[in-house]
Amino acid sequence: MLRLRLLPIATIAIVIICANNSATAQKQITLTDELKQLTDISLLPQYRTNTYVAETSTYDRTGGNNDGFAGTYSYIRRNADSSLVMFDVTGCGVINRFATPTPTDDTLDFYIDDTTSVSFSIKYSDLFSGKVYPFVNPLCGNQLGGFYCYYPIMFNKNCRIVSRGKHLQFHQIQYRLYAPGSAAKSFSLQLNNDEKKALQNAAALWDGGCKAIRFSENISEADTGYYIKPGETKTLFALNKGGRIESLEMDGADAFAGNQKNVYIKITWDDDTVPAVYCPVADFFGYAFGQPSMQSLLCGVKAGIAYFCYPMPFDKTATIQLIYFNPGSGHETIHIKAKIYYNHTKRNIAGEGRFYTVWQGNVQPANGAPFVFLNTMGKGHYVATLLQAHGLTPGMTYFFEGDDSTAVDGSFRIHGTGSEDYFNGGWYALPDKWDNKFSLPVSGCLDYNLPYCRTGGYRLYFADKISFEKSIYQSIEHGPEGNKIPVSYTSLSFYYCSTAPAFIQPPTYGSTSVDAPNVFTLYPQLMHVNIDGDINTKTQWVYNTGGESFIYTINDGNSTIGMPLEKMSWGHYWLYVDIAKLPQGCEFSVWQKQTQISGWFSTDSAKQERVEALYAGEVVVNGFQNSVTLHFKTSGTKNIFFFNRFILKRQRNYGDIFYF
Repeated sequence: MLRLRLLPIATIAIVIICANNSATAQKQITLTDELKQLTDISLLPQYRTNTYVAETSTYDRTGGNNDGFAGTYSYIRRNADSSLVMFDVTGCGVINRFATPTPTDDTLDFYIDDTTSVSFSIKYSDLFSGKVYPFVNPLCGNQLGGFYCYYPIMFNKNCRIVSRGKHLQFHQIQYRLYAPGSAAKSFSLQLNNDEKKALQNAAALWDGGCKAIRFSENISEADTGYYIKPGETKTLFALNKGGRIESLEMDGADAFAGNQKNVYIKITWDDDTVPAVYCPVADFFGYAFGQPSMQSLLCGVKAGIAYFCYPMPFDKTATIQLIYFNPGSGHETIHIKAKIYYNHTKRNIAGEGRFYTVWQGNVQPANGAPFVFLNTMGKGHYVATLLQAHGLTPGMTYFFEGDDSTAVDGSFRIHGTGSEDYFNGGWYALPDKWDNKFSLPVSGCLDYNLPYCRTGGYRLYFADKISFEKSIYQSIEHGPEGNKIPVSYTSLSFYYCSTAPAFIQPPTYGSTSVDAPNVFTLYPQLMHVNIDGDINTKTQWVYNTGGESFIYTINDGNSTIGMPLEKMSWGHYWLYVDIAKLPQGCEFSVWQKQTQISGWFSTDSAKQERVEALYAGEVVVNGFQNSVTLHFKTSGTKNIFFFNRFILKRQRNYGDIFYF
């Protein structure tokens, strides 16, 4: 397994300081400059030369999965007063992203350009709450089990963060050291009028979404509408002079939904022999497993319109094509309505990169090797990750324990603490955390379907974009350690670069289809259970099922528990019940509507023992039936039902029909 070996922070600082002392001073970088990076989309293609992007995180240095659970690696050192140093960097720079799933109410002390006096203090949780100015929503916030802060914390000489608490867990702090010779205006709680306005603009843009983006004044519109048949290729847009595409919209986004993803988008710049974009339209607009799933600031589907707002400058020519792959009969003609907004301001070759993507479909990384998002050469910066992940073993999504890692110009700079943490989330498979699709301006969950053992996420980079001078390598693990859990990944990486990738994998029928499993696991912790009668409930982590066990005390023998077969495709299934028998065990049977599908089972036993797969009978899932009900018989103290999970094995389905 590939593990990171980050350079010591002190070594990094010495290199940067020496370079700073020998370079010519530049104009002071202000808070307004940094906030502009969060609002001015036209800045995304611009290179950042000689900057150093890195991250301090709590990842397990031994290669295990203790990325914050025990707090072993959650601090750099412990002070004499037991306070914990969690960040300590020397140089001129800025913290662009602070993320954690485990903030506390302890106080954080920030030492900025002063190693002895505290510059400001804040309750750890208030860094994300939006209650303390200037850490305002939605630049700072929490959803999906994660807490994030994108407000820039700038320092001119050094920055140290100390927690007064005695225990820390997970966190990721991404920072950037400016080019040698730079000077920065240090962080202050007091903002001037220009800074207040810039902060207000940033918050308004992130809150307003894609419609709040301002494009250039000299913009032209290409409005296209036509029908495309299976096997055809249509040109949406072609321009034979330099310019830049500012936005792309496609109406009727439902036409691209489904399990086949047969319509591809292909974008080519200038004299490139390799397309800049070549992938299914659905994946390009942030669909997950063939369904619209994303409404980020720059990309997604809203009100039936797919939108893409990354600026794409080019030198001489640009071509956008749609290719309708024809796998055989049964595919209909599609009506395409598209708008492309562009201008004639061609790329600044010295100062801007061209937009590229690397798409990979249904890739199953080898046992022991991570999944590689991007491995490319040139000068540029990384700006987005879209990932769909489907576990190949039924059950819990353990593959999402894997850490992201990034090497820039040959040195490892970034190592994360878990897959959902990378996407600003936390705690998959728990209610109201990473449990369903949810979109935020720059990150989100594309899907969480535990019966299918699949999930996905996206993350956009703005001020925190990862700049590279020569090369970038970015990967993610599958599993808590060792890259051992079988999984199928579909990913799309966005980046700007001086050169096209040497090679891309073109989409094919096999690499674009959405596969459905034959075995499904339903855990009670994510079921919307309907209880009728007098039943008490408690939960325990007892057996290695991947989820919680629910222990029901049946106080009324006429009580029932209705359990939905949620997020299941239509079909006929064999149903198995994972339970535990124990001395207080009651009897139960399984019904569907008013039809009893199982006999009565006793869960009484002299000692507690697990029954992993008790066959209950056959069930049907369709538009009329999508739940089962547990009925109980109790006798005295024998009134406990110990439930772990349902397991369903598919007999047959009703074609490409899903019920959500």
